[in-house]
Amino acid sequence: MSNMSDTNKLDIREADRLEITVLMDNYTDIFQIESTDVCKRPQLPYFPQILFAEHGFSCLIKVCAGNEEHTVLMDAAVTPACLFSNAKLLKADLGRIEAVALSHGHPDHFLGLAELLKHVSEKQNKEIPLILHPDAFLERRFNIPVIGHPAMIPALDEDVLKGSGADIVKSKKAFPIADSLIHTTGEIERKIPFEKGFPWAEANINGNWITDPFRDDQGLVIKLKGKGLVVISGCAHAGIINTVEYAKKITGTDKVHAVLGGFHLTGRLFDPIIQPTIDEMKRIGPDHIVPMHCTGWKAINQFAEEMPEQFLLNTVGTTYVFGESL
Repeated sequence: MSNMSDTNKLDIREADRLEITVLMDNYTDIFQIESTDVCKRPQLPYFPQILFAEHGFSCLIKVCAGNEEHTVLMDAAVTPACLFSNAKLLKADLGRIEAVALSHGHPDHFLGLAELLKHVSEKQNKEIPLILHPDAFLERRFNIPVIGHPAMIPALDEDVLKGSGADIVKSKKAFPIADSLIHTTGEIERKIPFEKGFPWAEANINGNWITDPFRDDQGLVIKLKGKGLVVISGCAHAGIINTVEYAKKITGTDKVHAVLGGFHLTGRLFDPIIQPTIDEMKRIGPDHIVPMHCTGWKAINQFAEEMPEQFLLNTVGTTYVFGESL
């Protein structure tokens, strides 16, 4: 467990360089090939070699400090075949993964976990740390009014994960990965009034079905030397602004360099908070903003319109490079 000081700040090490390769997201476009120093687009032949997209999320993260280098995975998409196919085309070496962090216990983030863990643990001949919140194992369902009845969704199976080579690390608090160059946020404080969660999502807690509090929702935070924080979210059920503000609090760092991941602003239920979210993100002032996955078409386009200098359109296979050049 990370050591916390009296001021409740993480003992986080500064990284020199960070590379985030998007193995899975909702959107792919083979004609998005223009690269920059920060945004490296996949240069792949066209058909039949294509990258797959699905309603899921997975990022391969490489962090460097001096000659030290670590590789971790955040989330594992939905379909193992798509995840492995994308990794192969991108020449992403999954066998180097030291640890896996799960953002929360929804199937679009964990259904590829078992096969991924089995592959990595067999390559390394050892168990692979899987860092998650205890609530990631909750029984869950969606109760969407237009459907008219609750719909169960798959739940994480602890025995299956252990049998696949996982060394399960349950932590409610921020937890260090990659020799403290990366931290999970742990449970995120909820202080932003308009970020009220997902009322159609329910969880079975102590035998009662209630609106899911998503206590397990967590992001990753990296502190880049001379740049500030990079915050990566899975779905940000705790709220993307809550997530970033909490990352700032626990690291004792106000400057935010980049915010990436799912912001969960898709659908009419979340339309009213798109503008307040963008207004707050402008106040935070990251150098780069990369909305993905569950952010939704409307919100992504609005971010592009209102934060054009910071906005980067994500496609599957893109690698984001932050920090020192090689």
